[in-house]
Amino acid sequence: MIRPSIRIASALALVALSLPLFQASAQQDVPAAPVAAPSSPAPAAAPTFPKPDPANFTAASPTREVVNAFVQTSWGYDDSRVWEVWSIKNTPAEGVSRVTVLVGDKSGKQKPAVVEFYVLPDGKHILAQNDILPFGEHPYAEFRALAQKRADGPYRGSAMKDLEIVEFADFQCPHCKDAQANMDKLAVDFPKARIIFQTFPLVSIHPQSARSAAYGVCVTKLGGSDAFFTFASAVFDGQEGLATEDGATLTLNSAVTKAGLDPAKIAECAATPSTVAAVNALVKLAADLNISQTPTLLINGRQVLANAPYDTLKQIILYQAKLDGVAAQ
Repeated sequence: MIRPSIRIASALALVALSLPLFQASAQQDVPAAPVAAPSSPAPAAAPTFPKPDPANFTAASPTREVVNAFVQTSWGYDDSRVWEVWSIKNTPAEGVSRVTVLVGDKSGKQKPAVVEFYVLPDGKHILAQNDILPFGEHPYAEFRALAQKRADGPYRGSAMKDLEIVEFADFQCPHCKDAQANMDKLAVDFPKARIIFQTFPLVSIHPQSARSAAYGVCVTKLGGSDAFFTFASAVFDGQEGLATEDGATLTLNSAVTKAGLDPAKIAECAATPSTVAAVNALVKLAADLNISQTPTLLINGRQVLANAPYDTLKQIILYQAKLDGVAAQ
């Protein structure tokens, strides 16, 4: 969980993941749609975008083909979405290109919007709404490889990593607690996926999150994945108890007992330097994957909010699996 204003900004920044269409600051660049008389409203229809002007494509890189491939990878899970690459322009900053995409939906019920982002000189990243995001024809490949190598938390489902869904969650985050219903459904609907719980303690706002994470590391070490998920469920159920140090002790010890382990042994393990280092490594992995909020899923490297509508999560997982040529169900 993060502050609401930051959370909203980050959600809007994820142009590859935005669930509704959103209005960008350059809305005036979209030609106005004709307004029908009130007495005879026109039926809704897919927007007809103006033909792009070749003069709007002044940058040598990226090409329209690369931008289209990126947008298709990012938005292709949604069959109702339509778009037009409107411009790719040079900027005063050497090597930085500004890309503008017009976007709408086939039903015509939503007003067309403008999405703008800046492609950075390396050609592998974009700047969108103050966030740096992966870019290219295969934008998620690098994060997928990194997660496969370093996401080592307890897991449900397949031992294989062909379809890997990594949940980054904080035990004190109320949104993470709510997202567990989605995670339980995903475990049933995607038995061929490896669904990893990667604890990400947000210590700046959750004083007991690091301690909770340390307990989770030790529960997994001494009891395995099954014990961890029993522990995690109990901690989320008693989440209000984490508000104070004494309450956290009671909540965590109770959860350890429910997992069939000895609270004294887990507490001793949690205080060791190796466990502290393990918790720090959890935070470091999230940072290296450009994850700054919880709950977040990484679906073969693709970042999605874990508390998104469940049907949308399923759509994205099925689409990403298809892109990667792996079995999803």
